[in-house]
Amino acid sequence: MMNYKRYKRNPVIYLPDRQWPNKEIMKAPIWCSVDLRDGNQALTEPMVVEEKIEFFNLLVELGFKEIEVGFPSASQIEFDFLRQLVDRRLIPEDVTVQVLVQCREHLLKRTFEALEGIPRAIVHIYNSTSVLQRDVVFNMNKEQIKNIAVEGTKLVKEYAASFPGKIILEYSPESFTGTEVDYALEVCHAVMDVWNPTPDNKIIINLPATVEMNTPNVYADQIEWMNRNFKNRDSIILSVHPHNDRGTGIAAAELALLAGADRVEGTLFGNGERTGNVDILTLAYNMFSQGIDPELNLSDINIIIDTYERLTKMKVHERHPYAGKLVFTAFSGSHQDAINKGMHAMKERNSIYWEVPYLPIDPADIGRRYEPIVRINSQSGKGGVAFIMETYFGYKLPKAMHKEFADVIQALSEKQGEVAPDQIMEEFKRSYIERKEPLHFKKCKFEDMGHEDGCTHAVVHYTDHGVEKSFEAVGNGPIDAVLNGLHKELNVNIKILDYTEHALSSGAGAHAAAYVHMLDMNTGKATFGVGVSSNITRASIRAIFSAMNRLGIGQ
Repeated sequence: MMNYKRYKRNPVIYLPDRQWPNKEIMKAPIWCSVDLRDGNQALTEPMVVEEKIEFFNLLVELGFKEIEVGFPSASQIEFDFLRQLVDRRLIPEDVTVQVLVQCREHLLKRTFEALEGIPRAIVHIYNSTSVLQRDVVFNMNKEQIKNIAVEGTKLVKEYAASFPGKIILEYSPESFTGTEVDYALEVCHAVMDVWNPTPDNKIIINLPATVEMNTPNVYADQIEWMNRNFKNRDSIILSVHPHNDRGTGIAAAELALLAGADRVEGTLFGNGERTGNVDILTLAYNMFSQGIDPELNLSDINIIIDTYERLTKMKVHERHPYAGKLVFTAFSGSHQDAINKGMHAMKERNSIYWEVPYLPIDPADIGRRYEPIVRINSQSGKGGVAFIMETYFGYKLPKAMHKEFADVIQALSEKQGEVAPDQIMEEFKRSYIERKEPLHFKKCKFEDMGHEDGCTHAVVHYTDHGVEKSFEAVGNGPIDAVLNGLHKELNVNIKILDYTEHALSSGAGAHAAAYVHMLDMNTGKATFGVGVSSNITRASIRAIFSAMNRLGIGQ
């Protein structure tokens, strides 16, 4: 048995009148990407300067207006990267870069050297305030820890006073989730007392879930408590920086927004230390799926994935929300059938809203294609196979035919696993369209005999086991004439149970598909036949011969 008694519950706060459960997310927050700092430091092989520049350009193209570019006082490569952004004029006027620095004078001095020439920047300082870190890492009391934050703020203020551009201060009580909220508030207020923010010159107070320690509702309670108790709240941009240690970083961020957060720091696809940062893309797409403008340019997820994987040397998981290769697929037969019906309902109703079962958004809206939506394996059903045939190849199989052809594909998938759409089409041709033995229809000629009852004379040429043959017959229309001729010529007793047809394409070279459901009255066996031709009558006759061959007539 697992020794669960080694662990104790993390404390929660008492907030019986919490308001966040009654709120809804109505707009996108201020987004801040920390890919180039928090994300980069978590890579097995951190990016070099040119790779970071390409990543920075991607973030700009995606619409990020605040980008944490690194820790320029930590290493030469971090310093050089920021200088390259400045010297090569790569920072757009509407983008604010953010730099992280510890509350130490020599590090702040180096940081401001890296910022030289930037008109506007966020300087992000932090120190850990949690009970555990105060005890085992710093061995300091509350007053000493608070003093680190205060002295760091004073230093930033001194350097900012002589800096020619605008400096926005961001302060993070690191490991906030393990800090008593009243003490976290005390430290933040002490920082604000030094910085003196105003509604026109706000401070960013960032409350990170440096380690996700409890359920998302507890984080929301902590954020709401702070949001309620901040003084001069109109002078604060309340930011959150959730991590994903418990696998609930997305939920924690969304609930934090309900609790009053204005800003979210995170990374593309959630890259970051341990289990990662909160995934900004998933957050943004979640908002998009609710009819909220995410205020980011995320219409081509494939470009984002390709650039991210190449630069970080990390892979996006196949089941990653929105981005994974398999998230818009359905192997389950019932899912495939529901998707198929949902797509048809959308077309029939001409609805302006996307409403398709199992697909929260239209894959095309984020640069994905409809083709990968349904994939066929041994767990798939008749709806999925029919969906593939119509979506990929334009064949609208009669509903009664769905199971018959699905059984053919299932038998194939049980042997080899997943069956690709092209292979499904090849099997359809082999089983129906190209089923030309032993009876192979060659050509026909029909003549209206001018009778009031519409009597038609037919001359049909075909081969029987390769031998050229023909017959003449009359009937009430072409199909009836052919059936009469087959009955007389081959002594067969067949009946057409159903007949459908449709165009496969439009224009001068259009083809039609015809489907006949045929019953052999002698054996009681029924099956479908399919014929394709630019002439609908010829397609119908081919379908009849296809069905006879499938029934084994003439063998």
